[in-house]
Parts: sequence; C-alpha cells; structure tokens
Amino acid sequence: MTSPAGDGQHYINATFRDPLGGRTGPVLEKATGARIGTYARGDAADVDLAVRAARAAQPGWAALGAPERAAYLRRFGNYLETHYEDLVRQSMRETGGVRAKAEDEVGASVRQLQISAVQATDSAGELLQPYKTGKLSMSRAVPLGVLGIITPWNYPMNLAMRAVAPGLAFGNTVVLKPAELTPVIGGQVLARAAAAVGLPPGVFNVVTGDGHDAGHALAEHRGVDLLDFTGSRAVGLAIAASAATDLRNVRLELGGSNAFVVLDDADVDLAASSAMVASLEFQGQTCISASRHIVQRAVAERYLDAVTRRAEALVVGDPLDPASDLGPLISEAQRDRLHREIVEPSMAMGAKLVTGGTYDGLYYRPTVLSGVTPDMPAFRDEIFGPIIPITVVDTQEEAIELVNGYPMLMDSVFTADLVRGLAVAERLQAGEVHVNDAHARHGAENQMPGFTRRQWIGLQREPLTLPDWTADPAGRR
Repeated sequence: MTSPAGDGQHYINATFRDPLGGRTGPVLEKATGARIGTYARGDAADVDLAVRAARAAQPGWAALGAPERAAYLRRFGNYLETHYEDLVRQSMRETGGVRAKAEDEVGASVRQLQISAVQATDSAGELLQPYKTGKLSMSRAVPLGVLGIITPWNYPMNLAMRAVAPGLAFGNTVVLKPAELTPVIGGQVLARAAAAVGLPPGVFNVVTGDGHDAGHALAEHRGVDLLDFTGSRAVGLAIAASAATDLRNVRLELGGSNAFVVLDDADVDLAASSAMVASLEFQGQTCISASRHIVQRAVAERYLDAVTRRAEALVVGDPLDPASDLGPLISEAQRDRLHREIVEPSMAMGAKLVTGGTYDGLYYRPTVLSGVTPDMPAFRDEIFGPIIPITVVDTQEEAIELVNGYPMLMDSVFTADLVRGLAVAERLQAGEVHVNDAHARHGAENQMPGFTRRQWIGLQREPLTLPDWTADPAGRR
C-alpha cells in the first residue's frame, strides 16, 4: 500500500482530517524502534465529531437493502485481499508478530467481511408461533444504531473487523478507536479501504488517539448505542461500572488466567507441542494464551523436560526474518511488567527458573518456571508474555479445583481418554475448553444477536369484534 492517505489523520464523514487539537504521535516498528508512520492523537472533540457523523448517517445506511450493504462489504474484503502482502508486512512491523501471525490476522479479517456479507442477506427475522388463534406474530432484527468500537494492539485488524463487519452488515454505523500502539494496521488502513470502496459518508469513522483521551471519550459518549471493547480486565471493569450508572449498552471481551491441564494419562509430546502454541504464539500476548500449566505429578517431570527442550529451540528475532519463531514484545512497559511483576516476584517466592528469564531490548526469551504455587503472580495473574509456569498436582480433582475460581476465556485438557477429557471439560468454568488441542481456530459464528435488537410485530389476521364500551360503561374490562 503505497498511498500515505490518512497518515497522522482521522477518518470522519468520509474525509481524512487533522486532529482538532493538532497533536500527533509516532508509529514505531517494534523490532527496530524505527518510526514508520504517524497517528492523530484525538480527544473528546474529535470523538464527538465522529459520533455525530455516524448518527446522521445511520438511518440512511440502515434503509439500504441488505444486498447493497453486503456489496459494500464484499468490495471492502476485495480491497484487503488486493493489498494482502502490504497488510501482512505492516502487521509484522507494527505488532512485532511473525509472518504466520500476520497472515492469520489479515486472512481472518477478509473472511469476516465475506461471512458478514452473506449473513446480512440470510434472514431478516422469524415467524413466531402466535399466542392466540387468528393472530400473526413476527420478529425482525433491526440495527442498534451507532457502534463505538475500541480494539487492542495484539490482533488489531482482526479484532476490529470482528465487530466492524457484522456491525455494518446489519445496518449500524461505526466509530472505531484502535490501540495507540497499532493505529495503522488497526485503523488507518481500514479507513483507506473504506474510502477506496466508497462507503457513504459517516458510515465508518476512525478516530485514533490515546486511551485516556480518545478511548475514554468514546466509552463515555451518550451518542453511542453499543460500546464494544476488547482489552484489559481493569479497563473493562471501569467501563462496565460507568455504563451501569445509566444502563448504557456495552459488550466486553476481557483478559483472563487461562489454564492448560495435563492429566496423568496424557500424550506428553502432544501436550508439550501444543503448549508452544497455547503459551508462546505471538509471544504469549493474546487473551486466549495459557497462563497456568497444571500438571499431574505422574507426568510432571516428563512434561517439564519436553516443554523446556522445545522452548530452548525457538529462535527469537526480527519477525521479518523467516528464521524467527518469536518476535519482540509490544513495548517496554509490557516487558517491564512481565519481568518485574510476574517473573522476578514469582522466583523470589520460590519458583525455579528452568530456562529463559532474560531479554535484549524487547526480545524476551521463552521462559519456563517450575514449582509455581497458587499464591505466586505467575499463577494468579494474566501473563501476556512468553512464559510457561508449571504447577504440579496429585489428583484430577485438585487440578479442577485450581483451574476454577479465576476469570478465564479458554482452557485446554490433555488426556488419552476422550470421555474423561469431556467429563473434565464440562466442569471447567471457561467460555471454551479444548480437549487435546491448544486454542483451536474456529469460523466466525452468527454475529447477528450481538449487533441487532429484536422488534416483535403482532398482526390480527381477522377483524376484531369489540364490545361497545362507549354505549355501556359496565361492559368494560
């Protein structure tokens, strides 16, 4: 993508424009620290302008036929496909992820647009069973209105498109605020795509900026009908608390301390290989990364040896180098939190450093900690880094007890007995549980319920015969 359109600018009402406050910030390549672009540091005034544009455009966008909206989404997806290689490279430079991660991100974004284009024309609602003979009862899906979308830096394009595509498909308009660490791949390139395919003014808007300015303003704006936030648990809880004061509609996906359970009959090599994905993919910087490895004692020594050998063999380096397995962490703040608040305190409390625990700049070696106990940060906290903390238990029941009680998105269970695996999975309090697999990739689910509301319509198929209440007041019920 050679066009510099949108560099250092917002995209509001189909126009690239400078921030009202005139402030900008640098976009950095994570592997080298080199400046590779500029982003607009928006504030409440910029957010208000974007929300007003989205609100003005929403009735007209919703009034378009679903096939017309779907056609725009297909063109949007085609634009991303046309610029696929440039987008993959931009993701690698801006997020620090290796090529496989970047290809997954861009490819999933294109697929989401394609799926949402189909879903937009699938169904407008349902014909319901009437509560009484002679009546007709229908339900139709109608748009929510204006969506405010705040996305994180780890999978910025994909996590934006997960809400943007179905949101637009079902007649909503959008104001997107990408993370300030990845404002180009998470927002500016999407604005260029929207401009290129001719999305009507105000339908899709991008306001970049820091979380405490632009993000906070979007989260608090009363002109937003649904705020979709993906990010840290602390920020999500603050958004939820604020929204509760006037019952504003929010949709949150927050982090958690996911568990990776290895039972005493597990295939240790399979579990160890899967652990490389579950804990180390994209340097462990995902909300579905495994933060706690809970292993039964019968296989603990073999599992520790297997994950250590695999972790030590991984190459950490520039993601543009095909030989690299892992790239840099996203920022110095993330590195320092990982090392000073997770690794060092856990070791001070008795955890043993088996391998890793060192870094060069943002490059952090894959790290294995043994002897981790539930009172340590390496067990309690979401890690968000390339760390495998191992906690040994004696029984299956002890493993289940240690897994539950923490906020979790996705767990894994390894066992040679699939019936046993399913039985354990049913008892784990996570949104998803995988048996003998790391966080598996799934196709996009039906997103309609999240970005529409239901409107019920009742019809009387035959004229009603009503009592003449005006003539005889006593006949009223």
